[in-house]
Amino acid sequence: MKTRKYLSLALSLLLLCGLLAGCGSANKSSVEAPMEMAQDYAMSDREYAVAETTAAGALADNGGADSAALPESRKWIITVNLSAETEDLDALTAALEQQIADLRGYVEDQHVYNGSAYSSRRYRSASWTVRIPAQDVDSFTQQISGLANVISKEKSLEDVTLRYVATESRLTALETEEARLLELLAQADNMTDLLEIEERLTDVRYELENTASQKRLYDNQIDYATIYLSIQEVQEYTPVEEPTLWERISGGFLDSLKGLGEGAVNLMVWLIVASPYLVVLAVILFCLVRLVKRVRRKRAKKQQPKTENP
Repeated sequence: MKTRKYLSLALSLLLLCGLLAGCGSANKSSVEAPMEMAQDYAMSDREYAVAETTAAGALADNGGADSAALPESRKWIITVNLSAETEDLDALTAALEQQIADLRGYVEDQHVYNGSAYSSRRYRSASWTVRIPAQDVDSFTQQISGLANVISKEKSLEDVTLRYVATESRLTALETEEARLLELLAQADNMTDLLEIEERLTDVRYELENTASQKRLYDNQIDYATIYLSIQEVQEYTPVEEPTLWERISGGFLDSLKGLGEGAVNLMVWLIVASPYLVVLAVILFCLVRLVKRVRRKRAKKQQPKTENP
């Protein structure tokens, strides 16, 4: 009798343990899903913070940046300022357009000044803003030297590697957060979580678009060098080398002769252009002179009888 009592007590304990184990496993499985979602969201925040810290550290210390985090080749923005002279602006323009097309560049801005029509000759000029692939910028400037007289040339290089790396890190972090938010959005089971995730997703996508636009701008500036070209049309090239004393004296004397000749030519052109007005003015002056002489003669005739009779 006692044996049966002990057996029934043991079976009851076993059943109770089984029920407790089943409830524990069910409770664990019901809690694991939201916990995993929270862990995923927290992991996204950690990765985002790590990416931001890495980019900020690269920007803060130019010399101490980790070389392994940088691209294989550094990122340069190349800018060139050229000033040149030509004896034929139209021919140079055609040659430049052909060279730009051959190098697969493009003209970003162009302005041509045709000079004054009131001068004996037109002093024309042009200013260009040209975008050339960065690897061909030296070749393009050498070609310009063969087509025109280059007076001055200035080339500047801006290293934007750290800013580029920071932008890439920011873009990667935002893309990672966007993917995690989309996963959470698919798993959300209540309206509050759904609204919070959608609000954060909107902010992330806005920042993602701005960062992507900044990266595209960097890519364009890095891939294509900017060349500011100023061209003057002249009759005689400006010497690049410093002239000697005799060259300065002879050159100044020749310039004076040229100026005197140009002055005579300008005077002749002005006389020819203004000849109709000059003819009318000459006729008016001639009539005035004849009128004055006639008046004087009449006065002289009236005064003659008075002088003859005492």
